[in-house]
Amino acid sequence: MDAALETRVRNIQQRHVIDDASKVGEARRAAHTLANFELTAEVAGKVAIAATELANNLLRHAGGGELLIQTLGSDNEVIELLAIDRGRGMTNVAQCLVDGYSTAGTPGTGLGAVKRLASDFDIHSAPGEGTVVMARFGAVLPAQYGAVNVTVEGEMDCGDTWWLTPDAEGLSLLVVDGLGHGTFAAEAAHAAVSAFKSQTTSAPQDILVRANARMSKTRGGAAACARIVGERVSYAGVGNISGALVSLGKSQGLVSTNGTLGIYQRRMQQFEYTREPGAILVMHSDGVSARWDLKNRPDLLHCHPAIIAAVLYRDHGRGRDDATVVVVR
Repeated sequence: MDAALETRVRNIQQRHVIDDASKVGEARRAAHTLANFELTAEVAGKVAIAATELANNLLRHAGGGELLIQTLGSDNEVIELLAIDRGRGMTNVAQCLVDGYSTAGTPGTGLGAVKRLASDFDIHSAPGEGTVVMARFGAVLPAQYGAVNVTVEGEMDCGDTWWLTPDAEGLSLLVVDGLGHGTFAAEAAHAAVSAFKSQTTSAPQDILVRANARMSKTRGGAAACARIVGERVSYAGVGNISGALVSLGKSQGLVSTNGTLGIYQRRMQQFEYTREPGAILVMHSDGVSARWDLKNRPDLLHCHPAIIAAVLYRDHGRGRDDATVVVVR
């Protein structure tokens, strides 16, 4: 399997809009099929139960929402479910996790059961904003990160992609947005990832030099690469990928230069930053508006990065393009 195709398989994320009771069964079957392919039958059964509970909750308590399903890890050793809604939210999240508590006349075992079944679980809810639930099954990942990578409606292939690789010293992250959307945009994005994967510990500017060369036979696109070692963040970007380091009370934008990879003629520029203890790195494509502000949201900053990524997608996704947002702690 070539590198581009391997990337496409491993970073797939399914989006299920839950707006009808029939969609619950569809989401359950999709989650079970993916989990059964990657993990054991026992874990796949847990995934199916959790997908059913989360999808039913979206209908009962929020009038509908989205269930995102993806594999994570270098060997697809984790299945992640993200339930996202814009409902009325919860005033007491802890109470809603207690077995027997229900506001809809049901047995009240949904969220509590999902939490028990999952190997990793987190939830964020705010009155008037909605709720996001993350449940992961399988192994525990060596780095704490979360991602949303959603294809624009009407396309089979996503023109955005991302790749994260942890190593003994730190981790490297690439986010790519192929020009336009659809198959040709996806080919451009995967060409950049193949350049990244050939030597992930290289300096970000060197990775973009390789990506520029490999994307020259495609329609090109935007990309940004970050290398985190301790508190040092090295960053290089070309085009409209947004990056920021965010901590409580502080948000620092990361610099990308104008241009298009594949036809970029200037010297790549790399910038160095110091990450404050506990700060998160946020990177996203222009399918997500950059008009967000997390520095005054301690309720979100303390959540799992997958929850933060989902909230940014929910509240700031443009809805007319592929959307990718990756958050690393």
